[in-house]
Amino acid sequence: MKIRFFVFIMLFGISNCFACKCYEYTLDKNIKIGLKKADIIFYGELIKLDTINNSYSFRIFELFKGNYKSKTITSHSESNCDFYFNEKGLCIIYGNFNKNNTLINVSACSPSQSQNFGPGFPPIPFEFDSKGKIISKNETELNLFNLENKNKSLQSFIYQLEKLRQYKQNQNTISENNKSDFYQKILIVSLIVNAILFLGFIITIQKKKHSSLKS
Repeated sequence: MKIRFFVFIMLFGISNCFACKCYEYTLDKNIKIGLKKADIIFYGELIKLDTINNSYSFRIFELFKGNYKSKTITSHSESNCDFYFNEKGLCIIYGNFNKNNTLINVSACSPSQSQNFGPGFPPIPFEFDSKGKIISKNETELNLFNLENKNKSLQSFIYQLEKLRQYKQNQNTISENNKSDFYQKILIVSLIVNAILFLGFIITIQKKKHSSLKS
């Protein structure tokens, strides 16, 4: 039963790869592209999934990009290039809002992932003999592959979290620096205005003195 399920997942991945072509980049490159293109990026938990309507609800733990106040958000998948989730759990999501800003779409080409399923589809664990036929694998081999893939997914998950937290920290530093520059500019303008007013006050006093001397 487990082997059949695993083969189904792999075939599902194959069909999506043919239907939707994602460019193959390094994880760092994917993160960089995701940071640029996504409207919202967060670390959270998939708490509700409707596999019939392809609707998914997430609880947001940490927001890295986007102006979003609610602690929960919903995504909807409707094309072969969308990310389809099949289990609840912790995840990193790169999403784009729909026209009404009520739902998000999660692309299968984005670095979005769960703890157990890394970005993109895992490599197909099939080998072929000299005649081009698939060499069948036993359940132990498939379980080993699945475990290795989960370990790789967990590694990329932790790596992504650190990268996104560095990005958020850098953005906060830039924001604080911008605030500091803004306040400095206000201070300089204020000093200039006060200097002009003071100079005008001195000139007014001098004019009055001259007027009183003439009279």
